[in-house]
Amino acid sequence: MMPERTLAMAGVTHSMLMAHLLSDGNEAAAILICAPSPGPRQRLVVRQAILVPHEACPVRKPDAIVWPGVYIEDAIDIAEPDGFVIILLHSHPGGWLRFSHIDNESDARVIPGLFEAFGSCHGSAIITPEGAIRARLYAPDMTWQPVDLVTIAGDNISYWWNDCINNIVPAGRPLAFTSAMTKELSRLSAAVIGVSGTGSIAAEQVARLGFGSVTLIDSDKIEKKNLNRILNSTTEDAQRVRPKVEMFAAAIAAHRGDGIAVSIADTLGTREAIEAVGQCDLIFCCVDSKEGRQYADLIASAFLIPLFDVGVTIPTFLDEGTVTIADVSGRIDYIQPGGSTLSDRGVYTQESLRAEYLQRTDSAAFRDELAAGYIKGIHEEAPSVITLNMRASSALVNEFVARAYPYRQEPNRNYARVVFSLAACEEDHYSEDDFERTENALLGRGATEPLLGLPLFRKTRKDAA
Repeated sequence: MMPERTLAMAGVTHSMLMAHLLSDGNEAAAILICAPSPGPRQRLVVRQAILVPHEACPVRKPDAIVWPGVYIEDAIDIAEPDGFVIILLHSHPGGWLRFSHIDNESDARVIPGLFEAFGSCHGSAIITPEGAIRARLYAPDMTWQPVDLVTIAGDNISYWWNDCINNIVPAGRPLAFTSAMTKELSRLSAAVIGVSGTGSIAAEQVARLGFGSVTLIDSDKIEKKNLNRILNSTTEDAQRVRPKVEMFAAAIAAHRGDGIAVSIADTLGTREAIEAVGQCDLIFCCVDSKEGRQYADLIASAFLIPLFDVGVTIPTFLDEGTVTIADVSGRIDYIQPGGSTLSDRGVYTQESLRAEYLQRTDSAAFRDELAAGYIKGIHEEAPSVITLNMRASSALVNEFVARAYPYRQEPNRNYARVVFSLAACEEDHYSEDDFERTENALLGRGATEPLLGLPLFRKTRKDAA
C-alpha cells in the first residue's frame, strides 16, 4: 500500500539530531518545524529543527525527560506565520521504537496547547540509536494517525516504515536487487523528468523495478527522427504526433496495469508539474535544458527529494579539416537535500540560463541547437546514440539503488558525481566534499507560497478554486 502520510528529512538534519538526542544515554528533546507539500498525499518536510539544550531540562534520564515550554513557544512563533506543522521529537536511548504510556500522557498535556495557538495538525515523534524515527500526527480532537513513512535522504537514503517496525529494533533493510527491494519500491513514487533519449530508458527501468507510481513529465511529441532512441515509440506514434508521456504511460500500463503511470504533457516550469513532482519520493532528471535542470534542482531543495541527474555529450574537433570525435561521455549527479546543488556544481549558471533563453527566442538557432544536442559541431537529425544513452541511464538508476540499498565497497559519499568516458575507457567519481555548498534558503520550504520562492508560481484565485 502506498503511504498516505510521510515525513521527509535531509540527512544533514538527521545527523544533527542524532548527535544531540543520543549523546549520553539519557533522553533528549528537539522540535521539528515542518512545511506541507501539495496534496493529495500528506507529505511533510522538515524545514527547521530546534534543539532543546540538555542543561535546560530539569529531568533527563534513560527513560524520562522534562523540558521547559519556552522552546515550544519559540516554535509556535516560527511556525504560525506560514501555517507549518510542529512535531515534538525525543529520543529513546534504549532502542524502544514505540510510544510509551508516558509519551501518550505527555502528548495529551502538551499537544492541545499547540492547537490553541494555531493549526489543524501537529504531532510527536521518537528516535532510536539506530536512527529510526517513528512519528504520529494529531487532529484538534486529539485523534491521531501514524506517519506511514519517514525518509532520510543523505549520503544513503533510509526508509522507516511504520508498519515494518519491530518492538525494539527496526526491521532490516532489503538487500539490493532482490524481490524484497521490489516489494519496497512498490510503495514509493518516482518522477522522471524528460521522456526522450535517456529519460525513456530511465522510465523503463523505474517502471520495471516496480515503483508504485511513476510520474512522467515532458512537453514534446513523438517524431519519426527520434524513433531510434525513445523506447516503446512506434511509427504509428510518430504519425499521430503522440505526446511522449502519453505513449510511455500506455507502455507502462501494458506490463504493469493501469494507475501506475501519471503523465503530464508539459514542461517542468508549470505549477501543475511542480506540485506533482513535489508529491514524489525521488526525482530522475533526464532533460537536456538548463532551465529544466534548474526547476528540478529547486523542487528537490524545497521538498527534500533526492535528485538524480544525467547528462551525455559527444564533443568533436577538427583534425586537418575532418570532424573527429573527441570523447563520448556521460555524467551522473546525486543531489541530496542540504548538500551541494546542481547550481553549486556548475551544471547550470545564471549566464547559461540566460543564453539558453535568448537562444530559445531565436527559433531557427534553437532548432539547430536541438539537432546538434548530442554530437557537438554536427547537424544530426537522428543521432544514433541509444548505446550511450543506455550506458548513462543504467548508471543513473543504479546510483539510486546504491543509495537506498547500499552495495558499494566504498562509502556512497565518495560518489556524489560519477563521470565516464567511453573514448578513454575511464570512469571517475567525486565526493560530496569536493563541491562547495552555498546557503540554500529554499531548503525544506515545501509548498510555501510563492511556490519555489518564485513570484511566477504564486497561487492565483483560479488555482485556489
